[in-house]
Order: sequence, then structure tokens, then C-alpha cells
Amino acid sequence: MMKKTDLDTGKMDLDYKHTLTFISPEEVDVLYPEAVRALKNLRERKTAGSEFLGWLDLPLRMGEVELLRMERTAVRLRKLAKITIVVGIGGSYLGSKAVIDMLSPNFGCEEEAEVIFAGYNLGEDYMYELLAYLEDRDFNLCVISKSGTTTEPAVAFRFFRELLERKYSKKATEHIVAVTDEHRGMLHDMAVREGYETFVVPDDVGGRYSVLSAVGLLPVAVAGYDIREIVKGAADMRNDIFNGKNDAALKYACVRNALYRKGFCVEILANFHPKLHFLAEWWKQLFGESEGKEGKGIFPATADFTTDLHSIGQYIQEGRRMLMETVVSVEKTGCRLFIPFDTEDADGLNYMGGKRIDEVNKMAELGTRIAHKEGGVPNMSIKMPALTPYHIGRLFYFFEIACGISGQLSGVNPFDQPGVEAYKKNMFALLGKPGYEEESERLKKNAFYE
Repeated sequence: MMKKTDLDTGKMDLDYKHTLTFISPEEVDVLYPEAVRALKNLRERKTAGSEFLGWLDLPLRMGEVELLRMERTAVRLRKLAKITIVVGIGGSYLGSKAVIDMLSPNFGCEEEAEVIFAGYNLGEDYMYELLAYLEDRDFNLCVISKSGTTTEPAVAFRFFRELLERKYSKKATEHIVAVTDEHRGMLHDMAVREGYETFVVPDDVGGRYSVLSAVGLLPVAVAGYDIREIVKGAADMRNDIFNGKNDAALKYACVRNALYRKGFCVEILANFHPKLHFLAEWWKQLFGESEGKEGKGIFPATADFTTDLHSIGQYIQEGRRMLMETVVSVEKTGCRLFIPFDTEDADGLNYMGGKRIDEVNKMAELGTRIAHKEGGVPNMSIKMPALTPYHIGRLFYFFEIACGISGQLSGVNPFDQPGVEAYKKNMFALLGKPGYEEESERLKKNAFYE
């Protein structure tokens, strides 16, 4: 087992040499001054959507008082019950889910805390089975919603609140924490009325950029992980970027936009580490909601390698040539495991005998990148030293800055998301929600439903 100090050494780098047969260094260089201006616009709050740029300083705003309160709340909740249900959708759950998955053991749950996520789907079986699981167990509830009226978490909150009140009567409020708007909204008003402990979703931070606020940090603290190191990593990355010590985020934005202008309109965020699946899901929302508008944007897709090389690998290698690829590469694992020799060598693997599994995995990673480049898929690698809270904080801030820059390079406002309301109008009309009668008539006239 490696020591923590071993894992926290090293810096984050971007390797994009496998893109340079598809774009020239000059095509990256010509975008670089635009990226610098975009970064300056962010810092000076001169971009479209500037009212939602509070995330830029979240690592500095997250002071001792707020961190200590989150830690104390986490301890209090763990004393009340081992299980905490986190209710949220989109940016209200993806960041914390990603962190907890990256830091948790692959098998078995911690003795002190089990964090379960809900309210991110409308699956009836999922809800029924979770409620049945909780029926004879103590649990807490952390509900995360700025308004409290988003359909998926609001429906889930109603179920869990009813179960808590049935279990604990008036003491149910001790088991509920709300992360919501500071001054207004249904959830805020309910929290004040019922006496729930509350944390704030900052007004100037959009959901997909909120992972470094209580939205992302409180569930991580409940799970028992070090939120201070996450914030420190993000703060250090912020300082490195704004002080010119690390321009990898700028170069990443430039390379992906240079490729986009050459017709590469789908980016796959790939990994070779099984704990990174939900990091990719978080990234997918961050870039999808930020860039996909006005008929523009790189479509964000994800892949877990080597697993997905045995499913979509054929398409990536030889399908339509519209793909680019970014690999998040974890340099150091937390454990060492050597492949044993076999005297019979019946499986023909003795050439790997004595090698670490991670060495084989790294060669699979390099071999894949070379094969994809030769097959017409430009790819780059973001090197993450290790899966520690510190480096996770750095990676989150890296992607957030890169996204804010990249959106500006593609000519859109990366801080709004007008398109996410379209399906809701139709759903509300189909369900007969008051105030949506006109929309209901429109759907009927167009014969979308009977």
C-alpha cells in the first residue's frame, strides 16, 4: 500500500501530442490568445452570464466557519444513523457522487456511513425498493435543491419525509438537512417552518458549477472524507491558473475547439480506472449544459476502458470520423498487485508474470491511444497524479475553468441552460398541471398524444 504522501506528489499535466496529426501547433497557438482573453473575462466578470461566476472564488470563499459546520453536521448525522439519503439531480448530486465513488472502497461500505443517492430519476421500482430497504433502518435525509420544486427530487423528498415523520414523529426534523436558497423558495420556506438545519446554494453559482460548495461537499463530509483537502486542491489550482503557473486548462480548451473547427464534434471522456465513472458523468453535464446551445457545441460522451473497448471500441476505432477523445489518466494507484507466474503457463500469460496489474493497464491505455490516433481519432491525456481529495479538488477546478473558457471560444454563454426547460413544459402539460392548459392544447392539436 502506498503512503498518502506518495500519492499527493506530482502535478496535473495535459498531453495532446496525439492530436497534432489532425491539427497543427499553429492552429492551437492562434486560439491561445483568445483563451487568455476568455480567462481574463472570467476573472473580471465581463462574460455573458457573469452573474453566475461565483464558482470562480468558491475555494477561497469556503472558509473555516462553513467547513467546520459541515464537518460537525456530518458527525451529528452519522451518530443519528449510518445511512444518509442524498436527494438531488444534475449538479445537486453528480459532483458528490463522483467524489464518494473515487474515494470509497470498491466493495463493502464503510462502518460509520452509507450514502445513497435518490431523486435523480423517476424510476418507480427504484423508489419502491429503496423505501422498502429503509423501512426497518434508521436513516437521515440531505435534500439539495435551490427551489425545492424540481420534479424528480421534490417527488423523492415527499416520500422520504413521510417515512421519516412516521418513524420519528417530531424528531424527524433532526434527521433532515436542506441545502437550498438562502432567502426564498419552497424548500427554504419549509426548512424555516419545520426547523431543518440548512446550508446555502449560492445565488451566483449555477448547479453544474456547485461541487465546491455545500452542494457537493456536505455529502462527501457525511461519507467521512476530507473536504478541506478538496477545497485546498481547488484553491491551489485556481492560484496556479490565475498566476500563470499552469495553463493546461487553457490549452485543453484550445485543442478541443481547434479539433471542433475541423469537424470533430463528439468528445469522449475516457478513463482506465473503474472509480472514475461518475467523474465522467459530472463532466458530461458540465460541458453538455454549458456548450450545447444555438446549434453549436461539442457533444460530450463517456467511456470506461478497458471495459468499453469490448463494446464500443470497434466504433471508436473504425466508425464515423467525428470523434475526439480525452483520457483522464491516474498515475499512481493506492495498492500494488503483481501477476503470479504459473508453472504450466496454460493461459500463455507468463510474459506478464511479476508485472503489476497497473503496468498492464497503463500499456493498455497507451496502446489504445496509439491505435485510436492511427485509426483517425485525435486524443489527449489529462494526467492526474492520484485519487486523493487534494487532486480531485484540482481536477474539478481544472474542468470548470476549461469549460468557462471553451464556451467563450465557441461563442456561447456557458453559464445558462435555456433548453433544459423544454421537456418540463410538455411533461407538466401531459400531467395536467395547473397553468399549462395552453401547452396541453398545443400537444393535442399536433396529435402528440390522445
